[in-house]
Amino acid sequence: MKPDIHPQYHQAKVHCGSCGTEWEVGSTRTELRVDVCGNCHPFFTGKQTIIDTAGQVERFQKRLERQARS
Repeated sequence: MKPDIHPQYHQAKVHCGSCGTEWEVGSTRTELRVDVCGNCHPFFTGKQTIIDTAGQVERFQKRLERQARS
């Protein structure tokens, strides 16, 4: 094997943007940011939470209301 071709391995901090949970994992990066983690993802929690970052949910609900009136 060639020497010095492997990346550095760090204990990286992971930050969840949805619930704010932080934990450490092994990675080649020093810091990671995720949108949804296992603590707040509906598959793992069993609860449906809507994370609306661009107003897409409101637009979808408005379309449903218009279709229901027709």
